[in-house]
Amino acid sequence: MNAKERRLLDELEQALAAGALRLAYQPKVSVADGSLVRVEALVRWAHPVLGDVPPGRFVPLAEEHGLIGDLTQWALRTALRQWREWHAAGLDTDIAVNISAISLEQLDFPDLVERMCRALNVPTERLVLELTEGATQPLIKLMDTLTRFRIKGVGLAIDDFGTGYSGLIQLRKLPFTEIKIDRQFVTGLPTSHDDQVIVRSVIDLAHGLGLAVTAEGVETVEQLHALRSLGCDLVQGYLLAHPLEAGELIGWASRHKRRWKLLVRPPEDPHLRRRLEANA
Repeated sequence: MNAKERRLLDELEQALAAGALRLAYQPKVSVADGSLVRVEALVRWAHPVLGDVPPGRFVPLAEEHGLIGDLTQWALRTALRQWREWHAAGLDTDIAVNISAISLEQLDFPDLVERMCRALNVPTERLVLELTEGATQPLIKLMDTLTRFRIKGVGLAIDDFGTGYSGLIQLRKLPFTEIKIDRQFVTGLPTSHDDQVIVRSVIDLAHGLGLAVTAEGVETVEQLHALRSLGCDLVQGYLLAHPLEAGELIGWASRHKRRWKLLVRPPEDPHLRRRLEANA
């Protein structure tokens, strides 16, 4: 590790200890009726000098140098507390948290998560843990850990499905409950025959295995309509909402109910359609 990475790691550790990290929340909605089903908790770090540091830069450092456990526990605890606040305010939703495969190497991790849920009075059935497909390569060896999560009622999702190499093996052997289709297959979906074939195949495969399907990176009305026609279950992306502050979610949910009707029945006027996309 070079000096620059060491400094960034030290600053990340300090930020975590000082409570300088935060979570943003991106809604996932049902393709069938637009209802809010889940929110994904996303770690954000506003560095005083560097500005917003993307998770893709600091999470690998945390994984490589022993900080990922503390970061994961903070994210879980923060997200579960926020779920409780939303629930008390009458907002009904599940919560998803991204988990490193390294955390799953801890034998007591499922018990730790269950204790967190119990202490914060959050049903385990309302929590989904998301793992990237690339990170799931060693998870075959962690079958017992993943199975224990499912026994406890916690959902398991493969994030960015289609970007790794062993996706079908993971689906066949591991107890996942959800697939998330990577945004690269969603971007050209309205016009690309190849993307349509791939996405349709993934959706049919997942449904055949009893799994739900979420499409990431939905940014246009045309993409949303294509996913509806292919039978996708959930969608998330800038068309619906950018990642929100916790206090913004209830207001967004109220506005979204009215806006959804326009999204699924867009006007012929392309200017109005563009305004819908711009005003997510």
